[in-house]
Amino acid sequence: MVASRETQIYRQDARKRHTVLTAGQREDLLKPYLPPPPKTDLQTPRSSTPSLRGFLKNKFHLFVFTVIHIVFSVYIRMRQTYHVVFDRVLAILYYHHRAPELIRQDVKGLSRLPEHLSVVLEFKSGDRGQAGLETLMEEAAEISAWCTCVGISMLSIYERTGILKHYIPNTHRAVSSKMHAYFGRKAPSVQIGAPSMSSFLNGNAAARADISNATGQLSILLLSAEDGRSTLVDLTKTLTEMSQRNKLSPNDISQDLIDAEITESVMGEPDLLILFGPYVQLVGYPPWQIRLTEIYHIQDNNGVGYQVFLRALHNYAKAQMKFGR
Repeated sequence: MVASRETQIYRQDARKRHTVLTAGQREDLLKPYLPPPPKTDLQTPRSSTPSLRGFLKNKFHLFVFTVIHIVFSVYIRMRQTYHVVFDRVLAILYYHHRAPELIRQDVKGLSRLPEHLSVVLEFKSGDRGQAGLETLMEEAAEISAWCTCVGISMLSIYERTGILKHYIPNTHRAVSSKMHAYFGRKAPSVQIGAPSMSSFLNGNAAARADISNATGQLSILLLSAEDGRSTLVDLTKTLTEMSQRNKLSPNDISQDLIDAEITESVMGEPDLLILFGPYVQLVGYPPWQIRLTEIYHIQDNNGVGYQVFLRALHNYAKAQMKFGR
């Protein structure tokens, strides 16, 4: 502690606005009570010029990085080339020629087929004019025809923006036209709908119904990103409000109840989900419905192809459904 005499001198100088003591006297007064100054580093400072060792180390790291980059690039190119050639060979060997008999022959030996098939398509908005929309409708029509040929009665098509929902009549015409190209005069009926929207059956708008129980031989459900998380959020709000108003007990809220509500408002769980992109990207696909769904994709694939559809069915037939066991 500072001595009382020195404290009085310092306070007297402070009251007179530091006119009694000089700056040097104040420093001498406080110097005995200050911590010792840090020891200076007497070592010679390192030279700012990079040493030969550092130069060689940097060059070695650059060499290793370059080698890894080259090896990985060669691997990627070889893998892409292999997949392109392999898919092209399959496309030639298993080309359907728009003949339902050939498509049925391709899946004849499968032990099982999905009852509900779902696919993820991409709308390429960068295309000029309506080209992107026409391409999307053409892809949906092709997949619909393949499903009908193999005996799949329920198809759900997910496209993130939901543009197909605004063109349900046009989509129905595209699918019906494709069905006639495959089946001729014996083309099956097609029903197209979307959650919370009226369905479209054989060129006529029908009342909203459970599309999974449609009378047509093929039922198509159009999905978008708004049918995913937003549906779960709305259902959560509804159940919360009902519980707060004592219309529903919290003990009554179960997984079966949520399953039933989501199945009624959107759709049930698909058996197989096919991704036609090179990566597993669900891009907002309804999450609740794919808990037990078999998801299939092919590396380096870009675009809808019959060989991808066929390989997905073969993979589904061989898959073991353990359901968490």
